[in-house]
Amino acid sequence: MDEAADHAARLLAALGLDLSGPELAATPGRMVRALKEMTTPPTFTATDFETTAEPGQLVLVRDIRLVSVCEHHVLPFTGVAHIGYVPRQRILGLSKVARVVHHCARRLQVQERLTGQIADWMVEHLDPAGVAVLLSAEHTCMTLRGVGATGSRTTTSSLRGVLLDDPAARAEFMSLAVSAP
Repeated sequence: MDEAADHAARLLAALGLDLSGPELAATPGRMVRALKEMTTPPTFTATDFETTAEPGQLVLVRDIRLVSVCEHHVLPFTGVAHIGYVPRQRILGLSKVARVVHHCARRLQVQERLTGQIADWMVEHLDPAGVAVLLSAEHTCMTLRGVGATGSRTTTSSLRGVLLDDPAARAEFMSLAVSAP
């Protein structure tokens, strides 16, 4: 971490910032610790259970806050994830659905890939009949710089199995995911 802080100090100095004052002296270290935290996936144990769900029942966890870091500009994007799946044999502990989102989001990332990674994780670990992931996020690389499109959001979806192939199942997920709480 010391080497990274030294590099961060050189970067900030190259951008014309004077790090000699007390207000910025510790900034390189804080910057490195923050980036490390935002790009290190947390570990967790995927607690799952034998399903008691009726065949074809949709499990939906909505409004999971997410924070990731854009791999193009190394700026954060924040938003919400809505994750739905139709269990076969196993269900995932509800808090673990949020942990999957955080695990996949904590790295340099693009939203399009993140959406698919969450869906793939659910398929790989649960073997559900279907999975749907809907992400909506604000990208600071668009809102704070460049075009300055304040308030703009990007929405991506990734669908697998019955939630891709069955229009009624897909419509049920979408209507529940985007309806008011």
